[in-house]
Amino acid sequence: MLNKIKEKFIKDIRQAKDLKELEEICRCCLGRKGELTKILRSLKDLSGEERKEKGQIANQIKKELENLFQEKKLRFTNDLPHRQTNWIDVTAPGILPDQGHLHPLTLVQKEIEEIFQSMGFSVVDGPEVETEQYNFNALNVPKDHPARDLWDTFWLKDLDLLLRTHTSPVQARYMEKNNPPLRIIVPGRCFRHEATDATHDVQFYQFEGLMVGKKVSAVNFKGIIEEFFKQFFKSDVKVRLRPSYFPFVEPGFEVDVKRNGDWLEIMGAGMVHPNVFKEVGYNPNNWQGFAFGAGLERLAMIKYQIDDIRLFYSSDLRFLNQF
Repeated sequence: MLNKIKEKFIKDIRQAKDLKELEEICRCCLGRKGELTKILRSLKDLSGEERKEKGQIANQIKKELENLFQEKKLRFTNDLPHRQTNWIDVTAPGILPDQGHLHPLTLVQKEIEEIFQSMGFSVVDGPEVETEQYNFNALNVPKDHPARDLWDTFWLKDLDLLLRTHTSPVQARYMEKNNPPLRIIVPGRCFRHEATDATHDVQFYQFEGLMVGKKVSAVNFKGIIEEFFKQFFKSDVKVRLRPSYFPFVEPGFEVDVKRNGDWLEIMGAGMVHPNVFKEVGYNPNNWQGFAFGAGLERLAMIKYQIDDIRLFYSSDLRFLNQF
C-alpha cells in the first residue's frame, strides 16, 4: 500500500506541468486529508511491532516525497519565463514608472508669478486667438499706423481673427471689466511670422505687467522691476531705462540689466498711453499707470545660460533632463 502511494505520487510530481498543479498533488498526498497523512494517522490502531515497522516506512516515504516536492517547486520558481506567464509573486516590490519634471519655461513662469504675487500682483490669462480690436486698435495701434509693421502677424484664413502677437491684449480686456486701482501680470504664449534662429521663433512666451493707480509713476516701476530682478537672479542688480518707442505707452523705454559687467536688454516698458485708457473707459485725467513686457525664453536663457531658443522646443531629453 505504502509503496503504491509512493510510486503514484512520484509519477504525478514528475509529470506536473506548473506550480499550481504541483501544489494540488502535494495537498492530495501530504495535506490534512491527504492519502499518506491518513495512513500515518491510522498507525495508532496497529500493534506495537507493526506500528513501528510501518511508521518507519511511512515517514521515510513522506520525507522522500517532501524532498521531491521541494526540488520540483524550486525548478518552477527559478524558471523565469514560466514565472512571468503563470506565477505572480505578490510580495515582490513594484517597478516605479518613469516620472517627468517641469519644463524650464514652466519653472521660469512659476517663479515669475510667485515673485509678483508677493508684491501684490494678480495673475490673469486671456485667449491666444484674438481680434484685431484687442491686439491692435485698443492698444493705440490703428489700421494705418506704421507700428503695425513691427509685428509679422498670423491672420486666420477667412476669419477676422489672428494669433496674438503679444500678451498686451489681455490688459485691455482686463481693464474693460475691472475698475482701478489694479496690479496684474499676464503670462502666455504669443505668435509671430518670422524666421527662426537662435534668438527668434514663430512661437514664444511673454509675461506682461500692468499697474494702474492715482499716483503710479515711472519711479514706482523702477523700484518694482529692480526688486523683481533681484529676486529672479538671486543677486543685487543694476537697472537702467533707455528711451524707446511703443505705441501703447508714452513715454516708453527699454529696460536693461547689468549682468557680469555687461548691460543686457531684457524688456520694454512705459507709462500707459492716454488713448489706451480712453479705449477701455478710464479717464486719463484721473488714472495713470505703467505697463511692461518680457520674453520668458529671454529670461530663461540668461538665467540658465542657454544660447539657442530652439532648444526649448526640441523635446531633446539631453537638454530637458538638466532641469
